[in-house]
Amino acid sequence: MSKTKTNHVIKRIVDAAMTVLLLLLMAYQVTGEVLHEWIGVGMTLLVILHQILNRKWYGALLKGKYNAYRVLTAVVNILLLGCFALTAFCGMSMSSHAVPFLYGMAPLIFTRQMHLSLSHWAFVLMELHLGLHIPVMVAGLKLKNAAKTVFTCIFACLGGVGLWLFLRNGIPDYLFFRVPFAFLDYEKAGWLVFLENLLMLEFWAFIGAQAARMCQNAGGKA
Repeated sequence: MSKTKTNHVIKRIVDAAMTVLLLLLMAYQVTGEVLHEWIGVGMTLLVILHQILNRKWYGALLKGKYNAYRVLTAVVNILLLGCFALTAFCGMSMSSHAVPFLYGMAPLIFTRQMHLSLSHWAFVLMELHLGLHIPVMVAGLKLKNAAKTVFTCIFACLGGVGLWLFLRNGIPDYLFFRVPFAFLDYEKAGWLVFLENLLMLEFWAFIGAQAARMCQNAGGKA
């Protein structure tokens, strides 16, 4: 296997691991506080590794021309990196188990609500980021138009359920600092928590994929 293919495989493994850890982080009522903190540390390390693996992208950020797709991708990536950094900082400032020596780096009242809001922004932006790359990832499958239409309809329906769950669970309130604490259902079955998070994830990934296709079509690409 060539070096390029090896790097590509490693990037996909890191992306998959980050997605799994994101679902675990969003299931606080299932993992509990201690495991949540350690998963957060693992996610922070993976984010750093992800940036190292994609360092060439940053090197080319100010080079070349920008079309609609490149602008959208750059904006989402930069916002996502900022959300990750601030979420990790706030989480470590509240840590009592994984990194207790960092506890109190910032006022608790500030970090608690910032962590709540920014972690959900990171959830949305990471799935938009994933969705923006889906058209490229599936381009090699060479699906017929009928199959593409069927799959699009299926994922659109699943995304509709995800949007309903997103609104029902009050996520917009977390995003826009309307509430200081998360209201979690600790009696809900663990598998149902993960399923709901997966459906909400699918909604934003679907939005990202459709946005990527619109940008590509606007640029004259099929």
